Amino acid sequence: MCGIFGVVNKKIDKELADKCVDRMEHRGPDGRGVWQENGTTLGHRRLAILDLTEGGAQPMSYPYSSGRYVLSFNGEIYNFVELREELKAKGYEFRSDSDSEVILASYMEWKEKCLDKFNGMWAFLIWDREEEKLFVSRDRFGVKPLYYVMLDNGGIAFGSEMKVITPLMDEVKPNRALVTDPGRTVFYESTEECVIEGIKRFPAGSYAYAGKNGIKIDRWWDTLDNPVSLPSSYEEQVEMFRSLFLDACKLRMRSDVTIGTALSGGLDSSATICAMAHLAGEDNDTRMNRDWQHAFVATFPGTTMDESAYAKTVTDHLKINSTFVKIDPVKAIDKLDDFIYLFEDVYLTSPIPMMLLYGALRENKTLVTIDGHGADELFGGYTFDFIHALDDARGSSERDMVLDAYIGSFPKDGSNISLKNTGKTAVYFNYLKRRVRDKLKSGSEGYKRVRAAGNKRYEEMDTLNRILYASSHETILPTLLRNYDRYSMANGVEIRMPFMDYRIVTFAMSLGWKSKLHGGYSKSIIRDAMAPYMPHEIAYRRTKIGFNTPIVEWMQGPLREYFTDMITTTSFKECSLIDAPSVAARIEHVINDKTATFAQGEQAWSLMYPYLWEKNVLKRMQGSV
Repeated sequence: MCGIFGVVNKKIDKELADKCVDRMEHRGPDGRGVWQENGTTLGHRRLAILDLTEGGAQPMSYPYSSGRYVLSFNGEIYNFVELREELKAKGYEFRSDSDSEVILASYMEWKEKCLDKFNGMWAFLIWDREEEKLFVSRDRFGVKPLYYVMLDNGGIAFGSEMKVITPLMDEVKPNRALVTDPGRTVFYESTEECVIEGIKRFPAGSYAYAGKNGIKIDRWWDTLDNPVSLPSSYEEQVEMFRSLFLDACKLRMRSDVTIGTALSGGLDSSATICAMAHLAGEDNDTRMNRDWQHAFVATFPGTTMDESAYAKTVTDHLKINSTFVKIDPVKAIDKLDDFIYLFEDVYLTSPIPMMLLYGALRENKTLVTIDGHGADELFGGYTFDFIHALDDARGSSERDMVLDAYIGSFPKDGSNISLKNTGKTAVYFNYLKRRVRDKLKSGSEGYKRVRAAGNKRYEEMDTLNRILYASSHETILPTLLRNYDRYSMANGVEIRMPFMDYRIVTFAMSLGWKSKLHGGYSKSIIRDAMAPYMPHEIAYRRTKIGFNTPIVEWMQGPLREYFTDMITTTSFKECSLIDAPSVAARIEHVINDKTATFAQGEQAWSLMYPYLWEKNVLKRMQGSV
């Protein structure tokens, strides 16, 4: 897990290369390297996770006899042990215990077909010194980031973050249409469009050859082209998922440094750490790290976002200690400018809680965290997604199953106004009204933006899975994958996500809607598969809070003075990316109105964010601060 940098077709001096590489020092605090030859530069910042010796340093050359191929790699290939044995049988030699060496040998043996063999997350560059071309690849789902920009005279630069390649650009300008439109916040990460004009996002599930003839990008992976055959009975599907999930966790426990979990007390992270506990006691994989008993829990005392009691139920069940990380915005507000710079992109909530949580992992020397991201988008954890299964339901029993899952996901205290004193029939008819309204508006955002529309496999999916495909491949999940890469890597911590194992993603996209809402529970197959290893009350806990910022409580309480002072500053009033008077009014409303909702707080933050972005990202990239 690291940061990568590369330039082809353009000679740059060592000083400039060092500047670019060291802009991502946070991604790789354990080492650095720059390799240059005939107009090609590869750079690397290392976070040492596998083979902590110099044998794992990069850029790495292979084979040893000629050094023909040179690699700069960010990520992990979890099945590197099995691939190394396969390559050894073919006569390949290995000197380290790293997955980086396995990538090079795999490319040498299979060229781009090696990608089909990798189970992992990655973005990497391999320079072929003999053919003078660069092989570029990004993992199936874009878990690891990669950006590129076309330079003058045919040059091309690549980097793990935008700030890494902006020193090579003649001018750094904002993509105003994107930065100033909160409505696009969760819709652009799956496209090539970026917040800096001229920079493009290298697409997930793709590879390219770059050289004197420019760059040609080809897509090598599409989930829709990789359906899997599933057993017909729900019980057998549960067994199949359990086997896949445990194996995905086992592979991700391969580490030469301490591993842990960012535990919320919700189903997904709890299932993950309980799977780790089971594997550590039962599995004999010698490469698996059994130092896993490190649970880090973000706490928000006195707010509606606090889930620490649920997390303690899990750690008590496992008989391990928890590290409770109190999220105090007052102690972190002086770091917000740096957090925004490290984050780079625009988003609809504050990065403070997530930055502090992963910072606590680093402080406690837990450098790998195995987390539950991806389950909601793949298996139907969001009410606004799985309510669409009503389109698939036939008869009252199936309809009740969907409505039980939907209504059960909200608190029973009646705090959700739309469900207070409301029965299933009323919820169902309200849904039908919304669907008619959406169709009159030519469909929802999800339907309009899905690139897969027209794909035969996509059209054969049930309604719920079409919605979930959009969430997991086009909108919410790509955005969250980017966000959590930034939150963790800003602190030199690696996140691994067993739910993003490609075998589980294809399983999820092949699984019918009834198996995702079986028995009237959201994500039912995860619950039923992992319940034997978890506290029952967590496995079948219906309500969902999510890891977020209690933005209204903060704006009305500990950060009131911060926001009040900010909207009076000259820089805020003169920011060209916002309508300062209108944004100030929104902020003042949230600060002063005790009935302000979470949605209103989130909206105020989203409208204000371009100001913080211009101040802390754009101007730093431009070198004006």
